[in-house]
Amino acid sequence: MGLFMPNKRATYRRFTYEPRFWDPEKEEKIKRRIRVGRSTERRRPKGAIYFAVLLIIVLYLYLNFS
Repeated sequence: MGLFMPNKRATYRRFTYEPRFWDPEKEEKIKRRIRVGRSTERRRPKGAIYFAVLLIIVLYLYLNFS
């Protein structure tokens, strides 16, 4: 019958968790390495490769139809 009592509201339990072996400096180093890895990945010359392939196809078609 506690279901219909108007004074008691259901509340969420508080959760406070502190990791035992958390090192903020180590985590910052890991995040920095991930950022560096992402930035070097973006610098790959994918556009140059696609441009070269497209240029070869256009030249091939131009020489065949002319």
